[in-house]
Amino acid sequence: MAALVLVFPPLPRLRALLQRCWRRLDRGLLPGFSGGHSPPWGPALAVQAPASLPQPVHGTNESDEAPSLWDSILWMAAPKKRRTIEVNRCRRRNPNKLIKVKTNIDVCPECGNLKQKHILCGYCYAKVKAETRLIRKEIQKQEGGPFNAPTVETVVLYDGEKPTEKDAGKRIIERARKRPSWFAQN
Repeated sequence: MAALVLVFPPLPRLRALLQRCWRRLDRGLLPGFSGGHSPPWGPALAVQAPASLPQPVHGTNESDEAPSLWDSILWMAAPKKRRTIEVNRCRRRNPNKLIKVKTNIDVCPECGNLKQKHILCGYCYAKVKAETRLIRKEIQKQEGGPFNAPTVETVVLYDGEKPTEKDAGKRIIERARKRPSWFAQN
């Protein structure tokens, strides 16, 4: 099967313009090819890679050719197609990723604030933390520092409480206020 290709010359003015442009390129920009001093113009390849490229390990059965630049480039996976907006939204708004509606909300019996069932109330926990911090300050005043603490159990006594026989030999911390309802006595 043979094909016949007909080539028509371009318009005379366009042909003359192309010839002039080619002559200018030949005289001005490409003298390096014909023995001039300027470097040849052409495409260049720039690769961003580590300063010391790893050399591939050659086996005994391979040829002694110099390693190629392509052998030392670390190739990474890239997606072949762009994900559509619909696919992205379906993935992001998946019902498994959305925040679940909590149905186990209850009222705290101590303070009356809302809390989750079987979880300590946040408001009550903040009160416990504040009281514990004050007790630690009292201990620090009494002991003089964290490294002077005796290795005995600590008993906290509030206003109107007296130490019992079980408290003998234990470290006693006295607080000048009424015992909170949530702080059980030992």
